[in-house]
Amino acid sequence: MPTPLYQRLLPFLCSLALLFPASELHAEKPQLTLAQVYEKGDALKGYWVSEKLDGVRAYWDGEHLISRQGHAFHPPVWFTRDFPEVPLDGELWMGRGTFSELSGVVRKLEPVDSEWRQVHYEIFDLPGSHRPFSERVARMRSLLKPSPSPYLAMIEQTPATTREALMARLDEVVDEGGEGLMLHRGGALYEAGRSDDLLKVKRYQDAEATVVGYSPGKGKYEGMLGALVVERSDGRRFKLGSGFSDEQRADPPAMGATVTYKYYGLTSTGLPRFASFMRVRDEEPVAE
Repeated sequence: MPTPLYQRLLPFLCSLALLFPASELHAEKPQLTLAQVYEKGDALKGYWVSEKLDGVRAYWDGEHLISRQGHAFHPPVWFTRDFPEVPLDGELWMGRGTFSELSGVVRKLEPVDSEWRQVHYEIFDLPGSHRPFSERVARMRSLLKPSPSPYLAMIEQTPATTREALMARLDEVVDEGGEGLMLHRGGALYEAGRSDDLLKVKRYQDAEATVVGYSPGKGKYEGMLGALVVERSDGRRFKLGSGFSDEQRADPPAMGATVTYKYYGLTSTGLPRFASFMRVRDEEPVAE
């Protein structure tokens, strides 16, 4: 009687299991809190304010750094060696205005030590805690004073006061090259999904869309990209014609790429007003 197929494949499957641990092949998508947008008139009492870092979101499960989509990052062993064995929520960050460079560093399957030495993991929450955010702030401070690792820090949190003070701080951060601010309600428990307990404060709104086509350039941009045709998650399409460098117009984002765009409210038809390209949202680690 012939040997069953699964028995013949068993040695091969076992060898794969040794090469690729299950945690690397099937990392679970972390259940993270996602922000809503701050609107003028929203109450500020009881909220904490922090800078919104333009980094790569990463969840620390006590052993691995995991992306929003559940893929494991591959930092050098020394980068996370002294991280605490408790879940952390934060951003991999290299400084203001460095998202594209950072993305290139953290996505690599084979890490480059000299590149990762420029990266820090800036935390802003403790997903495993069942305490209100104000108590989680105190806990983060106690965990990181002093920090067990030179690559681990906490994003500064300060109590919110007035809208005027909030807008003044927003202007200061943006003028210095930052992206914006975050508001986190002090009494909130950590919950997955979009929540009014976490609000982003910006001069503009931003969102993501998928590249589905191109419009050719004219005049000085003849032979280059004129505009991207993008599609939102609801299926509606529109064009992004500004915000590109000459290099990006010569080598535009690929079909199917996810891009981030900024806009200033919606038109009467529900499409983004004055939408312009910001970046390719390419932050997922290379697959095993």
